[in-house]
Amino acid sequence: MPDHRGMRHTFQADQWLPFPLPVVFAFFANPQNLPPLMPKWQQARIEELQLIAPPAPPAGSPARLGTGVGTTMILSFRMLPGIPFRMNWHALIPEFAWNDHFCDTQTDGPFHYWRHCHSVVAETRDGVEGTVVRDRVEYELPGGLLGDLANLLGGRAQFRYIFKVRQEQAAKLMPLFVEKLVARGTR
Repeated sequence: MPDHRGMRHTFQADQWLPFPLPVVFAFFANPQNLPPLMPKWQQARIEELQLIAPPAPPAGSPARLGTGVGTTMILSFRMLPGIPFRMNWHALIPEFAWNDHFCDTQTDGPFHYWRHCHSVVAETRDGVEGTVVRDRVEYELPGGLLGDLANLLGGRAQFRYIFKVRQEQAAKLMPLFVEKLVARGTR
């Protein structure tokens, strides 16, 4: 029987945010922050979340919630603007290390293969303490050679668009997240 698998592709996006590493990691490790990072037209929502708590966060960490190893989630969203039906994406967290990285894999959904690792590195720019968030996605589209062709014709562009929106939303949402942390700390 012939193998109809396509090629594995890699996409990487980096973003510097002017916030300390533990704060940035806490934001991205909280699964509730995922839907607002996605394009609004996708109307993303968490349908099911089975959270496995990670080990206790390091001292001084603002984190209250994290997606520990074994966490599963079903996220639903619209694949294309204006399409009325929703796609379910089943994800598993197989790796989690506080203030370093976590990875999610697709267990069921639109890709033949999906692994997304989110890592953080402290970096000061122009005297401002900040954090580089690196998203590295390894993926394979379904359909073998047709999937590879689809990736060339529009898949890569779609990834660039999705991560551009993600970065714009992260830049808008991080200050609000920090405000909540400050308000929580002063009570």
